[in-house]
Amino acid sequence: MSEPKMYKVIFHDRGKVFEIFARQVSHSALIGFVEVEELVFGETSRLVVDPSEERLQREFEGVRRTFIPIHSVVRIDEVQKQG
Repeated sequence: MSEPKMYKVIFHDRGKVFEIFARQVSHSALIGFVEVEELVFGETSRLVVDPSEERLQREFEGVRRTFIPIHSVVRIDEVQKQG
């Protein structure tokens, strides 16, 4: 059985650049937005805790799906794993 797909989404918001990982990325029914679902945090094999990941995890806590304006997206990559 193949592993589920993983996407790295890089976007900017309020003058900062964000990098998040998700299992699903698609165009949105909301015109001009990218729909990002099943956000993934903490699946890296590193022993060092990344404070920026903790901040993102707090910011997206409880979020099932987020809609990112298409003009804010810098890049979307399909990756093997997070990190």
